[in-house]
Amino acid sequence: MVNEKLGERPVVAVVYSHSHGDHFGGVRGVVDEADVKSGKVKVIAPAGFMDHAVAENVYAGNVMTRRMYFQYGVLLPRSPFGHVDQSIGKNTAAGNLGLIEPNVYINQPFEKMTVDGVEMEFQNTPGTEAPAEMNTYFPQFKAFWAAENITGTIHNIYTLRGALVRDALAWSKNINNSLYRYGNEAQVMFASHSWPRWGNERIQEVMRTQRDSYAHLNNEVLHLANNGVTINEVHNVYRQPESLKSQWAAHSYHGSEEHNSRAVINRYLGYWDANPATLIPLSPKDSAPLYVDMMGGSAKIMAKGRQLYQQGKYREAMEIVNKLVYAEPNNTVAKDLLADIFEQIDYQKESPSVRNSFLGAAYELRHGMPSGASPKSNGPDMIKAMTTELWLNSLAISMDSKKAAGMKFTINLDTLDNGEKFVVEMSNSALTNIKGQQAKNPALTIVINRSNLEKIMGGQATFDKLLAEGKVKFEGDRKVFDQLRSTLTTFTPDFELMPGTKAKKAAPVKPNKDPFEAPPIANSDGA
Repeated sequence: MVNEKLGERPVVAVVYSHSHGDHFGGVRGVVDEADVKSGKVKVIAPAGFMDHAVAENVYAGNVMTRRMYFQYGVLLPRSPFGHVDQSIGKNTAAGNLGLIEPNVYINQPFEKMTVDGVEMEFQNTPGTEAPAEMNTYFPQFKAFWAAENITGTIHNIYTLRGALVRDALAWSKNINNSLYRYGNEAQVMFASHSWPRWGNERIQEVMRTQRDSYAHLNNEVLHLANNGVTINEVHNVYRQPESLKSQWAAHSYHGSEEHNSRAVINRYLGYWDANPATLIPLSPKDSAPLYVDMMGGSAKIMAKGRQLYQQGKYREAMEIVNKLVYAEPNNTVAKDLLADIFEQIDYQKESPSVRNSFLGAAYELRHGMPSGASPKSNGPDMIKAMTTELWLNSLAISMDSKKAAGMKFTINLDTLDNGEKFVVEMSNSALTNIKGQQAKNPALTIVINRSNLEKIMGGQATFDKLLAEGKVKFEGDRKVFDQLRSTLTTFTPDFELMPGTKAKKAAPVKPNKDPFEAPPIANSDGA
């Protein structure tokens, strides 16, 4: 559009506001990597960007992908009764995430820079909406770019797909810094997921609304906690003050009061409510039959559930029918009733994250798990950016420790082209690694270029293929490598989130599949 309306204009710099894929994944559509490496184009990012951009998608990437089915409703049918929104975006792309490593990092709390005549001041805001994030002020234009820290909605302190709990207090304080440093003169404020705000008075109003929303959430929830309100109660107790409710920018168009208030307690006190009965509870599938039996069986539960549903007491109906579904996961009538209940709850929710989660569960209860997969969290660029240590850590997570019982060995890993060395040790059914060390008497030494290791990390090659091509050397006992490989699991996001929703007939598994082979391409076209 710029080329069409304004004429060809070369891009001389890209600013990554923060370490989430939807804020850097399209970079290859804007600039060429060779121009970045030569220094012709600057790619500017906050301190810690690369570590956080990659790590979030690796350790718990598979389960996050599965949970995205619910939070973002990516595979729900598009309709007024299904998927209408993903909170601060209409949909999520399913292609590979592009990533070109930054060549300029902002390390100080505030840093000024002029690029191609454009003056910028960067404000580092770590630990807010992302662990590595920064705002940018353009003094020539009196324009403030709030990244994803100040949007037209209350954001997530805890994001339902799964992530580390964010710091509402730090978020509020960083907005306050922005208000006092830039808010007095800015004439336009824009954000990465929000429309612009024009005029200084309106900008200050929105800044204060957002600042006070996160401050009130943090302070009031801790006030309640210090008066004995627990993580299992706070979502029914915490309420925004009326002065914030009247501000559009304090509404739950993304996050919600309910799950954010629980997140604050979780951040400071953890998941336990201090009742020993909830410290080591039965799993739902084990406790549910007890409740069903005590409530007099499925017929009585269904009758009461329908009565509560007709009375509009949907959460009460959910409480008991959910127990029945866990006790009898093949009870289609019960699953259909629970789906009806979920729908009535979600139609009343302002937060699309909450709405989509109830709708997603309702859909799966009725139709089973949808085909397809949520948007990918990896791709060639993400693999290339993953450190060898991060990859080794991820192998330890994918390892089935029960298969490793009794195994004990040490492997030296030497990546010649970048000079890195690691010791990988299997001991007590745990796989550990340490960088910059080499064992004196390893069972096996693996010598490989990092560039070839990246092909294995991305599934484009296997160790056996590269051995045959002479691109990797095994020095010592090959048997320990085979032992390690035999313990590795290939994660797939196809597990149940609601009981009785997985297809009876599983897809055929490729015999003797090498765990280093690439998974299939994802698809999020919608059911």
